Amino acid sequence: MIKLDIINEVVNRTGITKTKAEQAVETVFDAMKKSLEKGDRIELRGFGVFNVKPRKTGVGRNPRTGAEVAIPPGKAVRFKPGKELQILQ
Repeated sequence: MIKLDIINEVVNRTGITKTKAEQAVETVFDAMKKSLEKGDRIELRGFGVFNVKPRKTGVGRNPRTGAEVAIPPGKAVRFKPGKELQILQ
C-alpha cells in the first residue's frame, strides 16, 4: 500500500474530494514526522506505537575494500504493533 492508496481509501469512505483527502493525509503524516523529530512517542490505539530510540555506534566494513568504517550514533524510529495487529501474524 502506498500513500495514494490511503488517499483513495479516505475518498471512498468519506466522499470528500481527492484534494481534501490528500491534504488530510499529508497533515497527519507531517504531524507524525514533527512529533518524532521532537522525540515524542506516538500511540495509535488498536494499531501500535511509534517511538524514537538511540542507535549505538558501531563498526562496519566497506564491501569493496574490506576497510573498517565507523558508524556514528544516531536515532531510529521503531514501531511496536498493537494487539489487534499482532493477531494478523
